[in-house]
Amino acid sequence: MSTLGLFVVAAGLVVIGVALWRARGPYLRSQELRAHRANLERYETWRGGRPALPERGPDSAELMIFELRRQVRLWLAIGGVGLLLVFLGFWLG
Repeated sequence: MSTLGLFVVAAGLVVIGVALWRARGPYLRSQELRAHRANLERYETWRGGRPALPERGPDSAELMIFELRRQVRLWLAIGGVGLLLVFLGFWLG
């Protein structure tokens, strides 16, 4: 394998590692928000189905989940670029 191929493979692995590390935080936070929301829904069911607040569209937790999901998708796309770099490095090598 050539030096260029090894460099590209190493760069791809670094990009994949950084992308997974950066995607982990928003993913875990979105899971926490979903669990909290499910707990609130169970509480509302326990109260007899009466919502604590009237529905007026998406609440701040839903908007935050959408933003966190966008961040996870962005970092996974960057990880996909890293995977392409790894394949390119093997192809060059």
